[in-house]
Amino acid sequence: MTTSTHSVLTEPFPLPCGATLPNRIAKSALSEGLGDRRNSPTPRLRRLYERWSSSGAGLLITGNVMVDHRHIGEPGNVVVADDRDGALLRDWATAATGNGAHAWVQLNHPGRQVPRTLSSRPVAPSAVGVDLPGGTFATPRALTHDEIVDIVGRFATTAGTVIAAGFTGVQVHAAHGYLISQFLSPLANQRTDDWGGTPEKRRRFLLEIVRAVRAEIGPDVPLAVKLNSADFQRGGMTEDESLRVVLDLAAEGIDLLEISGGSYESAAMMGAPSEPVKQSTREREAYFLDYAERARAAAPSLPLMLTGGFRTATGMASALTSGAVDVVGLGRPLALEPDLPARLLSGATAASDVRPRRVGIRTLDGASEVTWYTVQLWRMGDGKDPAPHRHPLRNLARYLASTGVQSLRRPKRGFAG
Repeated sequence: MTTSTHSVLTEPFPLPCGATLPNRIAKSALSEGLGDRRNSPTPRLRRLYERWSSSGAGLLITGNVMVDHRHIGEPGNVVVADDRDGALLRDWATAATGNGAHAWVQLNHPGRQVPRTLSSRPVAPSAVGVDLPGGTFATPRALTHDEIVDIVGRFATTAGTVIAAGFTGVQVHAAHGYLISQFLSPLANQRTDDWGGTPEKRRRFLLEIVRAVRAEIGPDVPLAVKLNSADFQRGGMTEDESLRVVLDLAAEGIDLLEISGGSYESAAMMGAPSEPVKQSTREREAYFLDYAERARAAAPSLPLMLTGGFRTATGMASALTSGAVDVVGLGRPLALEPDLPARLLSGATAASDVRPRRVGIRTLDGASEVTWYTVQLWRMGDGKDPAPHRHPLRNLARYLASTGVQSLRRPKRGFAG
């Protein structure tokens, strides 16, 4: 690793709110599945973040924390709807921030993206189901105006609760096909009232949540948003429409925008976009770097974080020095190499060794790879080291036994947050 590569990764990054990230590497959200039956944080979750707190990453973003106990997206989601779990949240926050990293909670609502085994009547902007075969997801019912307003308030309540517990910031999840993403999508949002019908009205739900959260946590606490570059579906939110969202978020003064893409219906965030990956994208590692460059041009002062595909210090440094982004996110590599950021920052290593783990059976590959990473998180939550050489089918069997999931047609839970 060259001196310039090392220096750009280790450089602190000041946020608009006044807080400063210690370096340019973040752990992006990974859905841990370590909440208990009441959807409360557990000692396993604390142990996992205790491990990651010494990873070297300057920012740790939690996996999905849902804002309503009636609506969870997958088994093991943590829900924070009030302060009933205040002591457990404080333990989690203390563990995550114990070595000087920022720790932000990802706030989310699944909307229609809920397996039928968890809800037979999910909610959504409109009564439009997830377009996947097999009956995994039930058809949702459309939210009423009052229910939408209530959800906006729930995001704010959850944000205030986790900040009071000791987390240093929050990230609003507006990507990957969850509820806010559904409101932004012309496919999922077919309303004709004040919450849909035009791009401006489809953006209203996100912007109202951002304003409510900011009012709750104040101007000095980091507020981030995770946004799709596009939905990667015909008729879904396009890059051009997404860029309009970027401009609105910049006007709201958010502190960091994380760029991603896709949904359960088109899992670009998992490295599976609907179109073949360009050779230039492979060489530059990041899946959404082209879009990040467009976002930077549209909103030059808005801090940007890019996650998805980074494996080498050179690739990360290139994205940073180009000016396209300010922070690089690592997800799956930290499931297998929890000390990777520290080694990258010190120059002890130049690249992650993490590569896809598939069994070669098409109908099993998606589920086996997702669960292979998930079980690594569970191992660290149990105080063990990751097991990179363990066969994916063994992890798949453990996952199925632990969650009671029956169908392998599609993964029941997304690994990316």
